[in-house]
Amino acid sequence: MTERLAAIRAYYDAGHTRTLEARRAALAALRRAIVAHTDELFEALHTDLGKSSRESYMSEVGVALAEIDHLSRHLRRLMRPRRVRGSLTTFPSRCRVVAEPLGVVLIISPWNYPVNLTFAPLAGAIAAGNCVVIKPSQTSAATREVMTKIVAEAFDPSHVAMMCLDHEQTDRVLDEKFDHILFTGSARVGRDVMSKAARHLTPVTLELGGKSPCIVSADADLRVAARRVAWGKTFNAGQTCIAPDHVWVERKVADKFVEELTRALDTLYGVPAMESAQYPHIISRRALDRLVGYTDGRSGRVVYGGEVDNERLRLAPTVLREVPIDSPVMQDEIFGPVIPVIEYDRVEEVIEYVNKNPKPLALYYFGRKRDGRSVVARTTSGGACINDVVMHFAALNAPFGGVGESGMGKYHGEDSFLTFSNRRTVLSAGRRIDLPMRYPPFPPLGVLKKFM
Repeated sequence: MTERLAAIRAYYDAGHTRTLEARRAALAALRRAIVAHTDELFEALHTDLGKSSRESYMSEVGVALAEIDHLSRHLRRLMRPRRVRGSLTTFPSRCRVVAEPLGVVLIISPWNYPVNLTFAPLAGAIAAGNCVVIKPSQTSAATREVMTKIVAEAFDPSHVAMMCLDHEQTDRVLDEKFDHILFTGSARVGRDVMSKAARHLTPVTLELGGKSPCIVSADADLRVAARRVAWGKTFNAGQTCIAPDHVWVERKVADKFVEELTRALDTLYGVPAMESAQYPHIISRRALDRLVGYTDGRSGRVVYGGEVDNERLRLAPTVLREVPIDSPVMQDEIFGPVIPVIEYDRVEEVIEYVNKNPKPLALYYFGRKRDGRSVVARTTSGGACINDVVMHFAALNAPFGGVGESGMGKYHGEDSFLTFSNRRTVLSAGRRIDLPMRYPPFPPLGVLKKFM
């Protein structure tokens, strides 16, 4: 492993990845390989997660291609040195900021959106001129196999290397020196990654998760709110880091909202949802058993769904009411199609709850926009939507990431390029004029103050 990483480092040091032409060619090669293997990716994603080809394109392949296209379109501008104004103390000189590659980057991607969360950050890393090591999840094995083929076709193995490692091997690779690590996964593993990176003072981008709250006020359009919550919570069977984790509904409209929510769930996938070809399955039996545990009565009363198919790893969309705040479903990130509905009287109660708990990856509010802006201003989260869920992820010109326990650092579009770049300040001084005040003996303090 050390020898392989040394070869990758030598490839980077030789300068093969730095030019505009090389970066554009790398992005184009990645795009061609993804397109060539799209049908195989669809089949693999169906095997691993039960995703339909339409959902796989919307949430995986299409997102990766859009990221590649966006970076390709703006790459010349992003690489261009940026002139910045100097000051009287730097006269006579010119100052510019140059975005240069970091070097060798490690991307550790998860199983829930394996194509999207591997190839989208990869596009940013190669656009910035880096060499990349990818460690994909072992869990989504069929998709990993196709992605390995794509990477092998698109890149020299010393430019981008896919390393399919077990836990012990991953520990060893994290002991190696990288110039940046991007990890997507749980907060528990994120802490381990950050601890390993700290030994080399390696910067990290951590995209973690957490319990992203959704707030529905009495003046919301309940039909629209219910439909969007139902979609966000069942897309990929709820196995989405920015899915609405639980829903706070103003008490006087709670019954009406649940009525609209169940109607929306019926409409999205039909009844029963588990028979729909559009409805994904849970990744593993262990994950399914954990989710089924939320329906045993300790986490509230099941008012919709709850049916289980152990053979096909499917859990019907499930709505819970009368949910105790200290119940199991309110302790950990749900990561599945279980929707706890909690009633509130005053939005200040919800704001206090959100602020007392770890900062979430996302926060959602349905109601008047000015009230939504007020809630956003009084809370903290990685991202937020007013009158929608999840869709801020699709904004290619905006940064995506967490805050606090939900992560650190941002990527997507230009922010991906900047994340994987060193913004280097380069000052070019004149040779003919040499101001004497910078040298001892220094002038009086009053004179110095005029120049600072």
